[in-house]
Amino acid sequence: MPPPARPSAPQPQPQELPVPSYPAVETFIEKASASDVQALFAPVKQGLAELKGPRAEIGKKAQAAIARSEELLGMLVDVREKLVAESKQSKGRK
Repeated sequence: MPPPARPSAPQPQPQELPVPSYPAVETFIEKASASDVQALFAPVKQGLAELKGPRAEIGKKAQAAIARSEELLGMLVDVREKLVAESKQSKGRK
């Protein structure tokens, strides 16, 4: 005779993952200009350029990643500036 079936415990509901929030980046983008973005990365890029020996290869990879980050932040700043300009234009039409 098979063992009696136990009532199965209710399956726990999967928890929702938290929405990532980067308040420091958001605050920077809200106020930064394109020159601010360049100034942010300048000291780091200079330090990486000074690396010698085996660390120079790692520095090159880091420089490539920083260049991409700088490019993306620049795009975000440009989009923000366009949105602000469009917002001001649409208010003037009313």
